[in-house]
Amino acid sequence: MPLSIKICGLKTPEALEVSLESGADMVGFVFFGPSPRNLELVEARRLGELVGGRAGKVALTVNATDEILGGIVDALKPDLLQLHGTETVDRVAAVRSRFGLPVMKALPIATRADLSPIRLYAKVADRLIFDARAPLEATRPGGLGTPFDWMLLQGIDVSVPYMLSGGLTVDNVAEAIRITGAPGVDVSSGVEIAPGVKDPDKIRAFIRAARAAEQVRKPLASNA
Repeated sequence: MPLSIKICGLKTPEALEVSLESGADMVGFVFFGPSPRNLELVEARRLGELVGGRAGKVALTVNATDEILGGIVDALKPDLLQLHGTETVDRVAAVRSRFGLPVMKALPIATRADLSPIRLYAKVADRLIFDARAPLEATRPGGLGTPFDWMLLQGIDVSVPYMLSGGLTVDNVAEAIRITGAPGVDVSSGVEIAPGVKDPDKIRAFIRAARAAEQVRKPLASNA
């Protein structure tokens, strides 16, 4: 399976265009008020039109209601809904059924015990994304620029495609791919110069590094 690269948290036409020209497979847009990457629907509509089918459009939400999701779907016309909150298995299934779109569910990872929900969510989601668990004091979900222990994914058996997220940068994405054999990687803060401000050079460099690592990608065998 070819490696999927997602550049998330895009807010400007310039950053979006660099991502597309550099070969991103997916471009992510955040709809969550506390995030510095949050988009209003008017902005989302404009950016969504600029994608023009050159990559998959991903709408990231956190515990969003059907009403909020409906507005996002109408404005962005996403190809994939990314649920990044505490959505239950039943909620994931309901969103997928209600909107008729593929769903990617984010699962926070800090210890081996955090891998246990994978089997249940894999039954209702089209994709999974493994992110670092947020600190207890955090006001937003996700690793907030911090990676988790990638060795936890050694020998993992996931029945749906998944992406690796949390603290990835141009300096460590090759190592992350080497260790996990992940079929997809997702980056946001790792290609920024300030929260919510993307750096074109970092976007290009990240995608180049991930593509180079793809050539030698293979998952580690389990020791179990």
